[in-house]
Amino acid sequence: MNVDVLWSKLLENLKTELTSLSYDTWFSDTKLYKLDNEKAYIIVPMAIHKKHLSNNYSDIIKNNLNILTGTNYELVFILSDELEDEKNKEEEKELYENTPKKVENINSNLNKNYTFDNFIVGNSNKFAQASALSVAENPGLLYNPLFLYGNSGLGKTHLMHAIGNYVVEHSNKCVLYVTSEQFRQDFVKASRRDDDGTNFNYVDFFKDKYRNVDVLLIDDIQFLGGASKSQDEFFHTFNILHNDNKQIVISSDRSPDDLKILEERLRTRFTWGLQANIYPPELALKKEILKKKIVANDFNDDIPDEVIEYMANNIGPDVRKLEGAVTRLVAYSTIMGGEKITLDLAIEALKDNISKGIGEKNNIQRIQRIVSEYFQISTEDIRSKKRSANISFPRQIAMYLCRNMTTESFPKIAIEFGGKDHTTVMYSVEKIENEIKINKDLANIIEKLKKDIGGV
Repeated sequence: MNVDVLWSKLLENLKTELTSLSYDTWFSDTKLYKLDNEKAYIIVPMAIHKKHLSNNYSDIIKNNLNILTGTNYELVFILSDELEDEKNKEEEKELYENTPKKVENINSNLNKNYTFDNFIVGNSNKFAQASALSVAENPGLLYNPLFLYGNSGLGKTHLMHAIGNYVVEHSNKCVLYVTSEQFRQDFVKASRRDDDGTNFNYVDFFKDKYRNVDVLLIDDIQFLGGASKSQDEFFHTFNILHNDNKQIVISSDRSPDDLKILEERLRTRFTWGLQANIYPPELALKKEILKKKIVANDFNDDIPDEVIEYMANNIGPDVRKLEGAVTRLVAYSTIMGGEKITLDLAIEALKDNISKGIGEKNNIQRIQRIVSEYFQISTEDIRSKKRSANISFPRQIAMYLCRNMTTESFPKIAIEFGGKDHTTVMYSVEKIENEIKINKDLANIIEKLKKDIGGV
């Protein structure tokens, strides 16, 4: 019997058993969605209907359903919004069930050089490292998804590969590491047409690659911003894997709350599991990273502590740049005839790198760092939503300097400050411009900061 016809008959019966007030209040706007696995799914208009119908009218509904169908149904009351989620789950379940369940000989794309053993731990990354190891030891069971975020070059990619390598070494699970750009490119391929006008081969390839893995590691998710169709596909891929308790690990240069360039439904899912921020390395950790890289370079001569100290203090937080500085220093010493490494040699070898602000990936981040150091706050604070005066005022100064010392647009600057609205940047620039005209002390601070920043 058609569910609409069935429900109409049931409502007709209820009209004879209930007062008109009770019927109109609790049943007039209800609808039977489906009968499935001895469950009757009933759509109700408001949350109060769910509770009241369940507590007071379950027996009468069940009895009437049994009379009309001969089956005892369990009742499930759902709202219209919940119905949409239910439909999505059904579509994803159908997609999943129609997909082969195992991928053979998948290329995991893992870099075997990135492991937990060679990841150097300090206060700034201890929580992220511990979270990653927990996920590697119990994929799909503890924190799903695991969302790693922080500035470029702090070790997010290292930890993602370490998770994958650990899982591969200690289990027979299928692991896949990709960047968001690779995901987007694969999805574009899945949209192509073969010579016969179909795209079944590409679709099968995409499903095999992404929906049949046990652990999916996707790097730099922020680069899906603006790619609405790719975001939609990742949304469904995420749901399929998550519903089947498959581990998902995601990295980004900013937190889920600051990823305004992505759809809200994605950002919401990124918060389902555990978020772990990797902060810029403290001085002690930078020294350890430099020493580890020196050992890895098989450099026989001792490098004086003052050289390590100089490099740690003058090279920015990007771990890759720290390692690159060691490579340059050792190469410079070799090219100079094996000259002993001293502080003077290090200053000469690294002068170009350090003078260019090696630690930042762009001019805006360089300005953020210098302003943060001047006001003795962290760059995380200056990019955050915190509104305390000791943070908001330096943030406005940094926005002003970014607008006046770079060619970046207001929207671009807004993105670099945690995804704020570009009008916030415009307001900050105008405020500082007006304040400089009447506040000599502020004008002096701005000039000093400009000198510290130098040419960007």
